[in-house]
Amino acid sequence: MSIAVHLPEELAARLAAESARLGISVEELTAELLGERLPSTGPDNSALDAFIGSGSSGHREPFDIHRARAELAEHLNRRERMT
Repeated sequence: MSIAVHLPEELAARLAAESARLGISVEELTAELLGERLPSTGPDNSALDAFIGSGSSGHREPFDIHRARAELAEHLNRRERMT
């Protein structure tokens, strides 16, 4: 499938820089990022993902793996921009 996406210049520059850093094309990185962000069409494992690790974490609420991944990605992006 081919699609055209119009990105703000700053976001396009970040995408190009990250794809160069990883040694992959912008298209490959975009597909990878979308694949990580969009829900899977396979079996729904979100309840299992929320359950794993919640017993010994000290937190009473279920662990939100999607939020944790997004927070980690944001943290890594901030750290990368600082270097």
